[in-house]
Amino acid sequence: MLRRRFIQQTGALAGGFLLNKSKAFATDTTPIQIGIIGCGDRGKGIMSILLQMPELFNIAAVCDVLDFRLAETRKLGSFTELTDYRRLLDNKQIPAVVIAVPLNRHFDIALDALMAGKHVYLEKTMTYNIPQAIELVTKAKQYPKQVLQVGHQYRYSPLYFRVKDMIEKGYLGKVTQIDCRWDRNWNWRRPVPDPSLERKINWRMYKEYSGGLAAELLSHQIDFINWAFNTHPDEVFGTGGIDFYKDGRETYDNVQVMLRYTKSGMVGNFGATCGNSHEGYVFKIKGTKGMVSLLVNEGVFYPEPDTRKELSTVDGVTGATKIEWNKDGGIPVLKEKLKDGTWYAFQDFYQSIGKGQLPASNVFTGATTACCVHLANQALYGHSIGKWSADYNFL
Repeated sequence: MLRRRFIQQTGALAGGFLLNKSKAFATDTTPIQIGIIGCGDRGKGIMSILLQMPELFNIAAVCDVLDFRLAETRKLGSFTELTDYRRLLDNKQIPAVVIAVPLNRHFDIALDALMAGKHVYLEKTMTYNIPQAIELVTKAKQYPKQVLQVGHQYRYSPLYFRVKDMIEKGYLGKVTQIDCRWDRNWNWRRPVPDPSLERKINWRMYKEYSGGLAAELLSHQIDFINWAFNTHPDEVFGTGGIDFYKDGRETYDNVQVMLRYTKSGMVGNFGATCGNSHEGYVFKIKGTKGMVSLLVNEGVFYPEPDTRKELSTVDGVTGATKIEWNKDGGIPVLKEKLKDGTWYAFQDFYQSIGKGQLPASNVFTGATTACCVHLANQALYGHSIGKWSADYNFL
């Protein structure tokens, strides 16, 4: 029975998800005029995705405080260029904006955009700290007709959607351990044409602007665990340091955070270093019946011995159907070739605007993850144990 369900549900869920997504926009659509606030690497990355979706979005204007960033966008096309985001918000012909600015500006620009009547796609992490997260939830409730979507793309990926379903269906059994890494061997710096622009360009290095590795990388995996298990951590521990790049940065280049999910009976280990790239991206969810090992766009299910035996048992119904095992004894979670997670996210953004519905990654889920990240940074830099508060229960 386990084998039969696994084969049937793997194909039905994965294929159905992709099919529904493609059908949702098979009919004629009216493109939404959208503005881009922040034209750094992430802003331009989003622009490149939107340019692949001309039936849904038209980039009407771009905005950045750095002239050379605006010049870089000209390689992608011709857009109205602005240096003051408030001028973009004043444009009544642009109903939606993307906010891809340094983390410390997320809150105030998002709030200004809501007050200006805009739909908002706000890059992760949603806010710089917990007080801002709480306030943005309160403010967003005052603008119920406007969509505020947060850029945690795993909530839209068919791969991660499938893994969430596997967890809910019990294929992994009781999950107790989560191991995550996001490593690179790189100083994380961008070229600075003028020394006076150091903090504006390399804002991720400085605490005034940035939540560091926890916010920029590990927040994705932390958010997925919140979503997949409908949970949040109860305690947060952390340690780290500037252990290699002694270059004037303030945010750590080497971190390890442990999240204790007491009610769910899990321990989550989330780490990142800028000093070694061998493992790169690691995301392992370990249960009593099996483990899922994830890359950004690939996943493999490794059943425990008893589960493997049950999955290998052929009955009269499924005898003609093969489970494909890889050389390590794992089963691919999905066979379909996937698009970038941002593509799926903006499909939902368009649909949420059109239908006036809450997106999958919204102000409430974004606030929950922002609280997790802030607690992680308090533990890292304050050498303390973070405790969850009832004030952070937004859902």
